[in-house]
Amino acid sequence: MQLPPQPSRSPSRARSDARRAARFASIGAAFALAATLAACALPTHPDASAPPTDPYNPAATQLLDDTQWELTRWSDASGKPRTVPHGDNGEPITLNLSTEGGQRRVSGFSGCNRYMGSYDVKDGKLAFGPLAGTRMACTSGAGAALEQPYLSGLTHIAKSGVQMKPPKELLLTLDDGQVLAFASRSK
Repeated sequence: MQLPPQPSRSPSRARSDARRAARFASIGAAFALAATLAACALPTHPDASAPPTDPYNPAATQLLDDTQWELTRWSDASGKPRTVPHGDNGEPITLNLSTEGGQRRVSGFSGCNRYMGSYDVKDGKLAFGPLAGTRMACTSGAGAALEQPYLSGLTHIAKSGVQMKPPKELLLTLDDGQVLAFASRSK
């Protein structure tokens, strides 16, 4: 049995068919590459659905160097809020942590006076050395009433934590259960 003869193709038609086949092959290869890359992508989740970070994570407190804070909340051991006043000139109570000069130094405003001293971060806990201050004669006002408890509290920290995601917040839990909350200040 003999097969019928095939019609002959012109050389230009053969080239056209070859180009068409090459074009389809390259499109197919591009789709295969895109599918492979899509399969390799790691899944991500938006920050809103991420679990909140633990502000008492010891690693987070290592981020405190060269930061400035303003006291925004103060609660007693039962959680009852305490009034957080500003000084007579409207200045907030502040806590500035600096490593300028290669030493960890703390400074700030305590309601009536300026204070300064040293600080350290050990085992995830912020600790202050002896604090010194100016000696303004503040005998009345909310700032004067809060100054001594505030300065005393800085030397009795049981636990400290920092939340660096906005809004940035520093939490200091004192030995007696009081909590001082500070908001980040711009430099």
